[in-house]
Amino acid sequence: MAKFKHYDYNQMSMVVINYLEQIQPGTFEFALHYLISEKLDLSAFHKPYKNDAEGRPAYDPAILLKIILFAYSKGITSSREIQWCCETNIIFKALSCDTVPHFTTIAHFVSSRAQAIEALFEQVLLICDQQGLLGHELFAIDGCKMRSNASKEWSGTFKELEQKRQKLKRLIQFHLSEHQEKDSCESEESLERNNRKTKTIQTLDAAANKIDAFLKQNQPRMGKGNRSKEVKSNITDPESAKMTTSKGTIQGFNGVAAVDKKHQVIIDAQVFGEGQEHHTL
Repeated sequence: MAKFKHYDYNQMSMVVINYLEQIQPGTFEFALHYLISEKLDLSAFHKPYKNDAEGRPAYDPAILLKIILFAYSKGITSSREIQWCCETNIIFKALSCDTVPHFTTIAHFVSSRAQAIEALFEQVLLICDQQGLLGHELFAIDGCKMRSNASKEWSGTFKELEQKRQKLKRLIQFHLSEHQEKDSCESEESLERNNRKTKTIQTLDAAANKIDAFLKQNQPRMGKGNRSKEVKSNITDPESAKMTTSKGTIQGFNGVAAVDKKHQVIIDAQVFGEGQEHHTL
């Protein structure tokens, strides 16, 4: 039987490497590194820092931009995962010069400079396009459904919401008439029941008013597929939608990414309040 040298992928190794040599010409990470270091104006990212005379040194925005935009190109949008990549992935280590920004630092940088990062990423993609790093042969899209902070119980077409409003009005009328009939009772138990009835009526009345205001101020949402028909609206979050997932029906959004085939570069990502993504390309 043939003998082969032993190998084990699941092992730790101390390796002496040059980080610059890991960023190979002709790759997206090389273009990203070169453009941010040599070509793009980062002055807008430097202005917020006030630690010239005192305070500890901050992470260079160029480093943060490189790891964040490279993460985006790989579909990674979690600050914790970007931190983990800086600890374990050789390309992230090379782009960050073996620094490991804490995930809270990354999250604050993104949240405080979102528009500037978006504009910069757009410039990077345009230059990558000119350099032939985008193939233009195939753009693929894929979606990830995410819950919103809205109850699916408040969803429905305008017809369904109108029926719900009428049902609430009937319940209010029923409780009001029952309340009036028992107003003559003066026992403590009767008074307690009447108080509960009053609270129930107030709750129902608030729900009915909420639906009424929504129907008056909004128009039916129409789908964007080949067969345009009304899709269910949500009173709490009108831009979200009811959608089916592997874990059941949720009220939320569909995060859709568009990816170029040549280097698997994510060229755009948006959220839609619809479960189907085929029309979003």
